[in-house]
Amino acid sequence: MKIIILGAGQVGSTLANNLASEENDITLIDSDEARLGELRDKLDIQTICGWGSHPEILEQAGIADADMLVAVTTHDEVNMVACQIAHSLYKTPRKIARIRSVGYTNDRVRNRLFGSDDMPVDVAIAPEQLVTDHLAQLISQPGALQVLDFADKRLQLVAVAAQTDAPMVGKQVRDLGNHLGDRVEARVAAVYRGRRPIIPEGSTVIEAGDEVFFLAATRHIRQVMSELAAKEKPYKRIVIAGGGNIGFRLAQILEISHNVKVIEMNAERCEFLAENLHHSIVLNGSSSEQDLLKEEGIETVDVFLALTNNDAANIISSMLAKKLGAGKVITLINNPVYVDLMQSSEIDIAIAPSQITTSALLSYVRRGDTVRVHSLRRGAAEAMEVVAHGDARSSKVVGRKISEIKLPEGATIGAVVRNAEDNPEVLMGSGDVIIQDTDHLIIFLSDKDHIRKVEQLFSVAFTFF
Repeated sequence: MKIIILGAGQVGSTLANNLASEENDITLIDSDEARLGELRDKLDIQTICGWGSHPEILEQAGIADADMLVAVTTHDEVNMVACQIAHSLYKTPRKIARIRSVGYTNDRVRNRLFGSDDMPVDVAIAPEQLVTDHLAQLISQPGALQVLDFADKRLQLVAVAAQTDAPMVGKQVRDLGNHLGDRVEARVAAVYRGRRPIIPEGSTVIEAGDEVFFLAATRHIRQVMSELAAKEKPYKRIVIAGGGNIGFRLAQILEISHNVKVIEMNAERCEFLAENLHHSIVLNGSSSEQDLLKEEGIETVDVFLALTNNDAANIISSMLAKKLGAGKVITLINNPVYVDLMQSSEIDIAIAPSQITTSALLSYVRRGDTVRVHSLRRGAAEAMEVVAHGDARSSKVVGRKISEIKLPEGATIGAVVRNAEDNPEVLMGSGDVIIQDTDHLIIFLSDKDHIRKVEQLFSVAFTFF
């Protein structure tokens, strides 16, 4: 596909990095020539310096025959105007815009503003809401490193660190079914030992410290997790450092069922938070002040979340909170280079917002009927929900057992959702399941370099049409 990306910030550059290795024609537009020069040295892409909302810049990038425009600059208005120009002047088939302002994305405005007859944005991505939802999922599943939804939230892919005294440690993957019993089904999609992926077979032994990705019905997640790690009690006491959009939205979600405190430096913002949060305690101060954390009983807190827009402040306050006895520490880190470094320190979970936004964007960029994509392991791996179409003649998948499907190396089918629209039936990905037309397949890919092979596998021959 020919894709034009506006904005070479963390989201734009991460997306370009993901797509450049997948046989796509990528052009990246930004007004910062120095930033573009850095990316040209690393990626096989074209770059153009200028404003992406100017028609002459878009023409220079080849908008006339582009398949897609992805506008992810830091300015909502630039992103929307670029989509309008692409639609009005060039009839670009698909236009995606990053829209950060709540004023544009609230339900009352959004449903009336975006559409082919109004502001022609086909897909509006709200990064801060995506990050907020991701954090809320982690809070809802104590002990999980990642929680990812599939099949309208009927299934979840969860990552957990296997602990020494857990029932499944030292056992083979095939033993998981015996531990869970007949009423609970789960499928181990991948195991990471350090940085090395292990595609699990029945004989694969789970070791302490392994990062295990498993797929199960949402209602069974807690039971499966208890086989791999000590069962953690539901989180109740939450401290959020940073009352910006993400901190505020998360507090709104959590304060209904949790004891929430929000620490915010800006006094004016504190007034806003106090007026708009109904059950949370708002504190004016610095989350890196030891005395403040001690006064608020940080040692009794279940989860401390550092959610300011300053990486250094988030890292320092998180390490301090952990040192003072906070149970779990979750840290927002905008620079993805720091994420891996921090993940192995006192910080339990380091989150890169750009990776979450990129995951949402990839769902619309992938070829074929792709419902959902989650980018994992800092973009090295991927989990996707793909719909199978066709019949035994026109498809390489439909009419075949899972064991007969020629998946690329490192790919596993974790589950199949049948009759997804009407009366969904979830089938775990055992080898004897036969794929039918319109089945939704949940696929884990430990090496995203093989994405194109998966897309080709699910392509339908013209004879089908």
